[in-house]
Order: sequence, then structure tokens, then C-alpha cells
Amino acid sequence: MKCQYRKRCGRNYLVFFITIVLIISGAGAGRAKKVKLVENFYRSSCPPAEYIVRSVVNHFLSLNPGLGAGLLRLHFHDCFVKGCDASVLLDSITGQPLVEKDHPANNGSLRGFQVIDAAKTKLETTCPGIVSCADILAFAARDSIYKLGNIWYEQPSGRRDSTISLLTDVSGNLPPPFFNATQNAAIFANKGFNAVEMVTLSGAHSIGIAHCSSFASRLYPTVDPTMDRSYAAVLKRICKGDMAKTTVNQDGITPDRLDNKYYVDLIGNKGLFVSDQSMLINESMKKEVVKNARYGSDWSRKFVTGMVKMGKLGVLTGNNGEIRLNCRVKNTN
Repeated sequence: MKCQYRKRCGRNYLVFFITIVLIISGAGAGRAKKVKLVENFYRSSCPPAEYIVRSVVNHFLSLNPGLGAGLLRLHFHDCFVKGCDASVLLDSITGQPLVEKDHPANNGSLRGFQVIDAAKTKLETTCPGIVSCADILAFAARDSIYKLGNIWYEQPSGRRDSTISLLTDVSGNLPPPFFNATQNAAIFANKGFNAVEMVTLSGAHSIGIAHCSSFASRLYPTVDPTMDRSYAAVLKRICKGDMAKTTVNQDGITPDRLDNKYYVDLIGNKGLFVSDQSMLINESMKKEVVKNARYGSDWSRKFVTGMVKMGKLGVLTGNNGEIRLNCRVKNTN
């Protein structure tokens, strides 16, 4: 049908065009913006952000170096469960579903929460509502690596915090201590890591402690034949009484130093967990273990690459998530 009145018809077309633009714009606005992580993300919005986190980490680790391993583990347990979104930091709330912290893999064994809390408190005083808990956790892990291993790398940032944490999300995403290397490799593969990267990141066991209960099956009722006998005897002397409370160093050579001596332990059949020692059964993994034991600087370089890659798992950016004002609870709107 032809338009008999050109001015009116022109106005109708204009209205139609504007309506379509608004609909398209509205549809786009309904989607959360997705952006990439970048180095020095807080350069303009909060210049001292990374320095503040580093100073807090250095203070706590000067008092207790073991907290460095705790911060690395916190970051790992956060990232491998639905991404690096600080969901592992959320406390449970009465009457609501249990959170990641309550899962047996986390409950009672995760350490370093006080370090994150202290850093967040200082950042909220300096730059209110700017720095996410997820980024604080990533920075704290990086700074622990530098403090204990003199290994530095730039940590891309721009993560935002999840408003959800569920205990049910943990199962199947974190490797239990009784898994062997092949089973662990399958979990890492689900996160996009190959076996070489898994062996490399396992070097984090160079620091930290382990509860006797997590490897007691390798000592009792009989000693695991893949474990060095003298090492087993030492562990038996330590692991008496309440094994859930008694701990030992994961690396017997340099327990407070992040280095490649963990791999030297493995070659000497002094790996603590089944997942550690069983890497020598797999020929390709064994080759990587030997290389890491011989060439510490190469291992450090690969470890950094693996940590940066892990820190990008399932991140929330742009308009996704929120910037929590308290890392233990989601914001109230």
C-alpha cells in the first residue's frame, strides 16, 4: 500500500527505526559485559592496590611463612571450583545452603583468610569499592610465591566477585589426596591443563604442611612399597595420636622455600601423597619430574605460566558479579 501523505509516512518510518534501535540496544544492555583481564588494571582507579596487598602478605608471612602455602591453596581451591571468583571466601549463612568452605576438602584445612581480610580492610579505606576479593586473592598468591621463592610475575587483574558459593559445586573439581597422578591429570584436563602443566603446578607442594590423616594409608597397615623406608619411619614417628590434627612438612628439604626440591624428593621416593609419588609411574610425567629436579629456573618459568593460566579460569569481569565490600559476605543491595 502506497503512502499518500509523505510527511506522515516519513515520521512513521522514523518512529519505526528508532523503536528497532531501542529494542536492539535494550537487548544488548540486558547482557553482562565481558572483558579480558589486563595487567595493572587498577593503575588509575586505585594505584596502590597491588602494593597494599603485597605489604600485608609480607607482614603475615614474616610472622608465619606457612601462610604462603595457604594462600596458594586458597587461590587454587577458588579457581578450580567454578572459576577465580572469590566464592571460596564466602561464609555460610544460617538457613541457607552450605558454601564451599563447608566442604570436607576445605573445612578446617584452608588457611590465609585473615590475610585476605586484612588486605581488604586496608583497600576499602584507601579505595572504597574498587578492588575485588578475587583479585586480592590472586595478588596474594603471586606475592606469596615471590616472598617464598623469589619468583615474580605480573598478575593480570580485573576479576569481579561471585555472589554465590555452594558446597555442592566442590565435588569432582578438587583432587583428593588419595587420587593417583592419572586421576589428577583427568581433573586438570577438565580445566584445560595438560599433564606437563599438572606436574609443573604440583611443585606448589614444595611449601606447606599436610595432615597425617591425608597420607596415613601409605603408612598403615603396611608401608607403601613406593615410599622410601627411612622416610616412612620418620613419618610414623611424627604421625601418632590424632592424625587429623598432626601435620608434617610437604617438602622435607626446604619446607619454607618454594623451589624445585620437591621434585628431588620425588626421585628419592619421598613424595608425601599418592598423587605426588605416582607421577614417577607414568613415563611422560616422570620425564618432566626429572627435568624439573635438574633445571630449577626452567621449572620456575613454567610454574609462572601455569599460575597465570589458572588465574584466568572462569573469571567474572565487566558487569558480571560485584565488588564485595567484605570478602566473607556478598553485598546487600
